Amino acid sequence: MLLQVDSLLNPEIQETGTVQSTRIIDIIARMGPFGWIVMGLLFALLLMAVYILLERYFTIKKASKIDSNFMNKIRDHVTNGKLEAAKAICEQTNSPVARMIHKGVLRIGRPLKDINAAIENVGNLEVSKLEKNLPVLATIAGAAPMLGFLGTVTGMINAFYKLSVAGNNIDTSQLAGGIYEALFTTAFGLAVGILAYIGYNWLVSLLQKVIFQMEANSVDFIDLIQEPGR
Repeated sequence: MLLQVDSLLNPEIQETGTVQSTRIIDIIARMGPFGWIVMGLLFALLLMAVYILLERYFTIKKASKIDSNFMNKIRDHVTNGKLEAAKAICEQTNSPVARMIHKGVLRIGRPLKDINAAIENVGNLEVSKLEKNLPVLATIAGAAPMLGFLGTVTGMINAFYKLSVAGNNIDTSQLAGGIYEALFTTAFGLAVGILAYIGYNWLVSLLQKVIFQMEANSVDFIDLIQEPGR
């Protein structure tokens, strides 16, 4: 009697008194073909999420790094009419801010509206590059839990089907084992979704700082070319 109660509370314990392994690989091995497909897709989403998270992090961090004296050098060269020197500094600096200012320097002498539009266009292109694959990460955050839940539903259907055909030979430990194996896909899907969700919002916060930096430097440049004597 005690063994039967333990079987209900702990699906690892079977009526034989033996303990099933709860290693992830063993749980996956006991799943059906559809469960394997779902787990394979979830693993693929996990790898994709980790890759996007790391790749975008290093890309955005690199974009945020710029010499603190960059705008001071640009200011000195533009003020002294050394536009070629200002262009050279921009070309030697690999950052979104430098590419925006470079476009502005190239447009000096034209109407302010044209300069501002040119800088804004470059800024939009740079932001678009930095946002690459972020929508994919957001999609993974929403799709992974749903995919895991789909695996659980199909697993539950399979478990109850086995019980229905068992007739009077119902094994409660078999039902419990089928349920926890089915729920494993939901747990794994939620873990992948949470990772992707947190990673997405973290990257967006880093990107917002870069965008603010770009806007601040573009405003400084516009103010520079509007100074008296320009």
